[in-house]
Amino acid sequence: MNTSTTHTDPLSPGTHSYRAGGIVQRYHVHGSGPVCVAHSGGPGIFYEYLRMPALEEHLTMVYVEPVGTSEDSRLPSHPHGYTRERYSRFLQVLINRLGVAKVHLLGHSHGAFVAAYHALHRPEQVAGVVLYEGAPVTGPEHGAEAGRMVEAFVAKHAGHPGLPDILAAFEAMATISSDEQTLAVARGVLPSYFADYWANEERLAPFRDAVRAAYISGLDEDLVPEVIDDRAALKGLEPPALVIVGRHDVICGPRWGYELDELIPDAQLLVLENSGHMGHVEEPEVFAEAVRAFVLRTRA
Repeated sequence: MNTSTTHTDPLSPGTHSYRAGGIVQRYHVHGSGPVCVAHSGGPGIFYEYLRMPALEEHLTMVYVEPVGTSEDSRLPSHPHGYTRERYSRFLQVLINRLGVAKVHLLGHSHGAFVAAYHALHRPEQVAGVVLYEGAPVTGPEHGAEAGRMVEAFVAKHAGHPGLPDILAAFEAMATISSDEQTLAVARGVLPSYFADYWANEERLAPFRDAVRAAYISGLDEDLVPEVIDDRAALKGLEPPALVIVGRHDVICGPRWGYELDELIPDAQLLVLENSGHMGHVEEPEVFAEAVRAFVLRTRA
């Protein structure tokens, strides 16, 4: 990719942008210490929800703004074409620009699928990878497990007045075709992404209201779905791995955390007992300490 930029210090605090292959790529630097590049989920969820102040006290956090979220960062094929290979190529350009020999890579949700792909296919500059609320597969098997977890959530909260809106948002997922619908669904399902949203609504409602989202189809440029099965490849993952999963996660729940831990050689597993899909918000100190310790242990 041909790149251009106006910045001189790629790790100075604040927002950075440059062009890669004619597409605007932004990233945001906070904190100090060893460099950890964080890739948010969705695809299409803006990076801000993944801010981790507790980690920024120990690490230089580089938050990627995935291409396709902002209007000026979209592919000509938008909303299609945002494959893991595409995200990984943009990620490699960014890592090259940072000027450090190796970085740690943290991916959340869909970002964990991207991080796993990058660590498998471009491991040379990856000191370690944190697979946070990821899974080794997508497709029907993943969907069935998510359906089972959602059913358990519904049973647990039967009769709650907020439940019908959550179920309506889940049903609307299949027909999303715009930024507005993506945002409505993201905010609509979000209470189910926490271990107990309603018990902590005063604290979590502002987080929910701040979420931004853009529509990414999940199809490649030929309109073919990208179905993932990393099970065989993960057995040969080279960089050290930390797997983090919330006990109450309905989307990428404990089953997948345990499976990732079993597949990846010498992986470290952290199960956050009081979290859903957003452990960095629900148990920030436990989350941050585990990531910090992993980075320090593997940075050499």
